[in-house]
Amino acid sequence: MVEKRYVARTEYLDFLKRHQGKQIIKVVSGVRRSGKTILFSQFQEYLRSSGVAPEQIITINFEDMANESLRDPYALYKYLTNRLDDGKMTYIFLDEIQHVTDFEKVVDSLFIKDNVDLYITGSNAYFLSGEIATLLTGRYVQINMLPLSFKEFVEWHKQNDLFTNDTDMFNEYLKSSFPYTLFVQDEQERMEYLQGIYSTI
Repeated sequence: MVEKRYVARTEYLDFLKRHQGKQIIKVVSGVRRSGKTILFSQFQEYLRSSGVAPEQIITINFEDMANESLRDPYALYKYLTNRLDDGKMTYIFLDEIQHVTDFEKVVDSLFIKDNVDLYITGSNAYFLSGEIATLLTGRYVQINMLPLSFKEFVEWHKQNDLFTNDTDMFNEYLKSSFPYTLFVQDEQERMEYLQGIYSTI
């Protein structure tokens, strides 16, 4: 059996589907490595399977150095607006948006366009707080993404024929609920990964 390299995050996918196409900014926040980028990939796959053309989907991950020039708000806005099609909806995914200077101005300017469906993620707890949140008040819906729930953890193991019993699964779950650790067999390697997350967060 081919191991599935991702975990279906149904609750979060349903959130995006529920607000799809509506003039509201979709915000997914959460701790680093909880699966926000993969969630966007899964939702984009859903869009394509629903008939959305690939050229209608724009995705930018601001942690990728290839996109460093787009951290300038004016460059980002120009890049995105040049790719809009007046006759079709454009789905824009901005991943780790907090790396963009004055990102709220770009987001606000895209929000007022009729042919844009906007989705953003951010890892920092403060990225939608205080003044920033005030600027976007009434224009966004937000969901906080967590590492795997026990249900998601068990479902992945069942999909891959790795389920043993509830007690063993729960003991494994207590070691880590971060998605990446599903693919780590070595205990020391898992601990080193978790220590890295802990030290940076």
